Amino acid sequence: MKKKLFIFSNESIFFQEGKFFCDNIDLKSSPEGLNKKYEVNLFGRKSTKQRSHEIKIKKIKIFSNIFSYLSEVIKLTKIENTKYLVISISPYTFLICLFLRVFGKTPIVYLRSDGYGEYKAILGSLGKLIYHLMFSFISLISNLISCRKYILREKKGQVVYPSQLDSVWFKKPKIQEVDNFKLLYVGRIRVEKGIFSLASLIKNKRDISLTIVGAEKNTSYKINQSNINIQLTQSNKARLIKYYDDHNIFILPSFTEGHPMVLLEALARRRPVIIFEDINHVIGDKKGIFVAKRNFLNFFGVLNHIKKNYKKIQKDMMKNKLPTNKEFIEEFVKAIEGYK
Repeated sequence: MKKKLFIFSNESIFFQEGKFFCDNIDLKSSPEGLNKKYEVNLFGRKSTKQRSHEIKIKKIKIFSNIFSYLSEVIKLTKIENTKYLVISISPYTFLICLFLRVFGKTPIVYLRSDGYGEYKAILGSLGKLIYHLMFSFISLISNLISCRKYILREKKGQVVYPSQLDSVWFKKPKIQEVDNFKLLYVGRIRVEKGIFSLASLIKNKRDISLTIVGAEKNTSYKINQSNINIQLTQSNKARLIKYYDDHNIFILPSFTEGHPMVLLEALARRRPVIIFEDINHVIGDKKGIFVAKRNFLNFFGVLNHIKKNYKKIQKDMMKNKLPTNKEFIEEFVKAIEGYK
């Protein structure tokens, strides 16, 4: 009999016709992968807006307010032979960790990104202080798993390397030439993701186009520029791969990132990647990633360097050893089982 694994998230989950949907692909793929080892029960916030990715596990519960959510958490602490996995630190998940600890359970907190950077990008210095207080307390009462060592801030914890890649992603990519710069960004449209900063950077630049694949249905975010094309979040793998193949450069404009899986997808399709100085830690030993400053002169210089050396860069990218989703889930299970 499988051991139970309760996964708690602050993410919004939409319910329609007996199915559950989310926008964050990791909230879909990680529970689905872990469900092969555990009996996964996923908990999240109820969304009134339609979401993109169907979560294909049987046991999901969503809550319209924090009180009903915490009431369920208390009930779950009475169940034996189970693990409690909390995804990311937010005011919601902070309270969940607190209640789990009060009722005698030690949560495992999975840090998918650098909360210090995210909260600072959204709320400024106050946001950074708020996250610091939550993180400092959570690290005292929880076991930690992170996608990057630096995110642990010298706290004890285990590190895993997330990936969505399977054999399909490594099939021979479409050949592209670089006449005009056809940039692609895959991700959510958020301030901390740097997408509005990027839009301003390329405004009125006729030889640079940008496709954004990541708009949520009924989103309140608007970008009105003739050289920017916004598409809804894509859940179909073949169509998503086609977006990578139809563009010649991938860009990740985020102010903060932990272990961006879209970067791995771009490298698997052999599309050179541009990032900005804020997240140069994501490069590691990977080939094909270039760092630009957030001014057009430097940014355009990086674009031209890629254009002049495109074929050589793609050849070098073939040397990359990229993690797969199967390897990630195996690492994740070992990390979870490492905590008794």
